[in-house]
Amino acid sequence: MRVWSCTLSDRLCRVSSSFLENMAEEDNQSLHNENNENNRVRTLRDHMNPTRTSAPSCILFPLDASQFNFKPNIIQLLSYFHGLDLENLYLHLREFKEVCNTYNDSNCTMNTIRLKLFPFSLKDKAKTWLQNLRPGSIRVWDEMQ
Repeated sequence: MRVWSCTLSDRLCRVSSSFLENMAEEDNQSLHNENNENNRVRTLRDHMNPTRTSAPSCILFPLDASQFNFKPNIIQLLSYFHGLDLENLYLHLREFKEVCNTYNDSNCTMNTIRLKLFPFSLKDKAKTWLQNLRPGSIRVWDEMQ
C-alpha cells in the first residue's frame, strides 16, 4: 500500500508502511506514558464533568433549593430587566414578585423560588451586574432587593 506524506517544503513523498507503524507505536507510548502528566489520557468522566472555569455565583441558595421543582414555562412569564436608564427597577421587581407568587412549590419557600428565578429575569447590563457581585454575598431575597 502506497502512503504519501507532505514534507515541510510542501513536497509529496512516499512513506513506507514500516515508518507508519513506528510512528503509531511512538504515539501510543506517548499517550500512555504515566510519567508525563501533560499527555494524560482523559476519561469519559473527565469529558462529561469539565473543570469549572467560571466564577461562583453571588447567590448562595438555601438548603431546600435542591428540591426546587423547576418548570421552564415559568421563565416565559418573567419580565426582563436590561439595566437601561429608561427602565423602572421597582416596577420590574413588583412584576417579578407577582409572577413568583403565582408559582406554588410545596418543597421550598418563596425565598428560594425568588432567588432561583431572579437571574432569568435579567439581561445585558443587569445580568453583568449580578455576575460581578461578590460570590456568596446574597443568601436571602431581602439582600437581593
